[in-house]
Amino acid sequence: MKTLISNAMIIPMKQEGEVFYGDIGLEGIHISFVGEKPAGFKPDKTIDASGMIAMPALINAHTHLSMQYMRNYKDDAPNLQAWLAEIFPIEDKLTQADVLTASRLGVIESIQSGIATFNDMYFFPEATARAVNEGGIRANLGLTLFGDLESTRLRIKEREKLTSTAIAASNCRITLDIAPHAIYTCTKETYQYGHDWAKANHRNLHTHLSETKTEVDDCLKEHRMTPLHYLHSIGALKDIRSVLAHCVHLSSSEIALMKDLNASVVHNPSSNCKLASGVAPISTFMDNNLNVAIGSDGSSSNNNQNLFEEMHIASLLSSVFSGTLGNLKPFEVLKLATINGAKALGLDARIGTLEAGKEADILLLDSNKAHLTPLNDPFSALVYGAQASDVDTLFCQGKMVMEKRKVLGFDQQEIQRDVNKSWEAIRFR
Repeated sequence: MKTLISNAMIIPMKQEGEVFYGDIGLEGIHISFVGEKPAGFKPDKTIDASGMIAMPALINAHTHLSMQYMRNYKDDAPNLQAWLAEIFPIEDKLTQADVLTASRLGVIESIQSGIATFNDMYFFPEATARAVNEGGIRANLGLTLFGDLESTRLRIKEREKLTSTAIAASNCRITLDIAPHAIYTCTKETYQYGHDWAKANHRNLHTHLSETKTEVDDCLKEHRMTPLHYLHSIGALKDIRSVLAHCVHLSSSEIALMKDLNASVVHNPSSNCKLASGVAPISTFMDNNLNVAIGSDGSSSNNNQNLFEEMHIASLLSSVFSGTLGNLKPFEVLKLATINGAKALGLDARIGTLEAGKEADILLLDSNKAHLTPLNDPFSALVYGAQASDVDTLFCQGKMVMEKRKVLGFDQQEIQRDVNKSWEAIRFR
């Protein structure tokens, strides 16, 4: 299948300031060309993208996709610990069927937000994998760990087997990673076993880290070191790629340590604000050449999967926190949700920029909107003005998964009814 996207304003995300009008050719799962259509390219389908911005599809580097049920629920919790005390009892009630239903809604919302890849940490990854395949997008699914070594071994053995069929059917769109929840919910042995599994299988380790000052203070009290130093001391991050969500309260010595690790920070600005966790100093991280991606976190602590909103808030927070207007340029903010996210997940050779040979994960954003007129600077427009609802069309691996705002793999109204029905049942279990 060959598809031609014609007459688009193209932002390849390869270098700052690069923007031009032209065409993009898709052949199979890959991008054939970006710029001028070769004479021999004969498309099966042509999309007139006049008035559209073509850019890499977004990458949500940290979420709990199936927390859709708890959206707008217990929003008055004073901090993360109090919020978790309300959420954990609900999560204990969830079944595989519940997670499948919520995952379908999460995939729809992600697609509508221009997200073609997400990095998940939640229960029943086999159910989420099924929803991902139905929607046609890609995901790194965290095999989530809690508790001690015995429960960890059992959980890994069960979930590896249950997710294998969906992963095999995904055309390399789904990867199963390891995701110990946090240092306050997992034992040292759980982290070490998770590390060994990740190293043996060449997978990522995805965890929460230094999200709150309480977490840091408790770690200092128990281990006499800060969270990143603790994980380093037990060998949990050695010789593997790790994805560290939040990192709001990293010390200067931890930032220095990060330089020696194959690790990326995932900034979650809305969640951090909502739960009063603090503001991650991402400009400091980037000044120290750390790779920083962006995430939505779950829909209970956000309350949505809108990365355009996250980029906007991240930029504003960075200016306020640093005291320097625009200390992160719009292009740098856009990198958080594109190529930096791809690097965090080890996918940068495949996605994250628009260039020939990469897989065709592309979003088309309708710039013919009042809030984007005039389009003086498209990079600024995408960070400060664009909305998720401006995303018109989305491709993943060259396959159209949304066309003119219609998600093609699901009946959205039916799934919304299913979610409401499931939530009613969950609450009264």
